[in-house]
Amino acid sequence: MHTAAGVEACLPIRSDLDLVWVRQHVRQAAARLGFGLVAQTKLVTAASELARNTLVHGGGGQMEATRVGSAGAQGLRLSFTDEGPGIADLDRALCDGYTSGGGLGMGLSGARRLVHDFHIDSTPGDGTTVRVTCWVAQPPRPREEA
Repeated sequence: MHTAAGVEACLPIRSDLDLVWVRQHVRQAAARLGFGLVAQTKLVTAASELARNTLVHGGGGQMEATRVGSAGAQGLRLSFTDEGPGIADLDRALCDGYTSGGGLGMGLSGARRLVHDFHIDSTPGDGTTVRVTCWVAQPPRPREEA
């Protein structure tokens, strides 16, 4: 069972400038939690895609970043919420190459591949919430001396 360890931030997503703030906050929060550079980059890339979807397709919304813990591990959960038109066909929207607006079609499917946990809840006409979680890699165990 995952338990919330603390809300890091709740950031509005209303403009391109807000997308910059989201990326910056996610990178800083991940670094504070001990994510390595590659893991930070993956999480920031996923956050950037999801924030852009929130702005472009959802008409704006917010991102909430929360520190989470489970069985001694710690991670960062990001929730992107909008009150836009929702996604009519989730299965199709999660397929590689699907785009609803001239992009490369890597937004949702690409973000899903970059994180450990991915959940999407969308109701046509009632908005969308995408929740992703990345966990800090556990440090390797010290080798036992022979």
